[in-house]
Amino acid sequence: MFNHDRTARNTLPDQPFSSVQDDMDLFSSQVQTVSQLTRQLKKIVEQGFPDISIQGEISNCRTQSSGHVYLTLKDEGAQLPAVIWRGTAQSLGIRPQDGMKVIADGELSLYEPHGKYQMIIRSLRTVGIGELQRAFENLKEKLYREGLFDPVYKKELPEYPETIGIITSPTGAAVQDLISVISRRNPMVALQIYPAKVQGEGSASEVVQGIRYFNRHPVDLLIVGRGGGSFEDLWTFNEEEVARAIFKSKIPVISAVGHEIDFTIADFVADVRAATPSQAGEIAVKESREIEEYITGLAHFCGERVSLGIRQSQIRVRSLLKSHALNKPADLVRMKMMRVDDLSGRLTRAVGSELKAGKRSVEQLTQTLGAFNPKGVLKRGYTLVYRNGKLVTASSGLKKTDSVEIEFSDGTRSAEIT
Repeated sequence: MFNHDRTARNTLPDQPFSSVQDDMDLFSSQVQTVSQLTRQLKKIVEQGFPDISIQGEISNCRTQSSGHVYLTLKDEGAQLPAVIWRGTAQSLGIRPQDGMKVIADGELSLYEPHGKYQMIIRSLRTVGIGELQRAFENLKEKLYREGLFDPVYKKELPEYPETIGIITSPTGAAVQDLISVISRRNPMVALQIYPAKVQGEGSASEVVQGIRYFNRHPVDLLIVGRGGGSFEDLWTFNEEEVARAIFKSKIPVISAVGHEIDFTIADFVADVRAATPSQAGEIAVKESREIEEYITGLAHFCGERVSLGIRQSQIRVRSLLKSHALNKPADLVRMKMMRVDDLSGRLTRAVGSELKAGKRSVEQLTQTLGAFNPKGVLKRGYTLVYRNGKLVTASSGLKKTDSVEIEFSDGTRSAEIT
């Protein structure tokens, strides 16, 4: 909202009225280009509002690699895009965050290439937290008091999960990254995706239904989450019903919501929090190479133990052979030694054979998983057709002039149905 005292002083440009009238005459007296019109609007906006104070709640705040901070100031009725240049951001004294209620001082500007106005913030001071942030803090405190965050209730993740349930939007980039990470690390792990809305009305209920579904049809591990977004975009995972469903889950849950700087109620309740969906894949699954190294190390350990036992037995036999009591039945002892050598060889060969069989099984399973990979089908000449981001499974789902995206194994192309 505008600060009425200051905006009243700046409702008209700081120039003679005739100059403003000249600008208005220019609008009506001739046909203008878009650039000319935008330039005139820029002049009126920037001269008319060179010094304003705005109170609102920060939303969709993001810091670019350049150091500039882009955000939106909003209230219940409107939104105002704003920017804090790097030099100003470094001297603010506070770090803008989603949910902050602030008073921003600065000026209005119009960005000509996009024809959009925005506020250039020169200073910022907090006046409290926004409604969403307040709701977040209240629920966080409530669930903390009830013990839902207590480490004593955290379940251990399975070391080698065979099946993983994923609850997220099936069309988001996050789930593709997650699948890619898990498939690369261990292609033998089976993935089951429960498609759910992760934003907007009804999304919390769908996430809860997904958690309950997998608890009725158990898997070894659950991953619940989505890609990044604004504080509002991630709100599904701040809903109380989602938090309680995660807490009641019999299956261990990894929360993977947004980016590293994003924290939700689901993160505090889940058994493990992953900073990103990709990191969730790294936490959930060990690389197949690590598993192979573990098996190889275990086989080596077993072999060493067997060899040590054999050497100890040989030493004991030699000692007995030198004793007076067994001096005569030396032939019998020699036969036993040959038997020991024979068993040692057979055991070594058996261990080697089992290791080779295990390796072949891993290779066969990897080939089988690759054959069922939908991306592999595309390499054989098949394609996938999408309309408005959704997969088209029948020609009846398309009509003339529909615009579609056709996915090949090496990329996508746009087309129009004729």
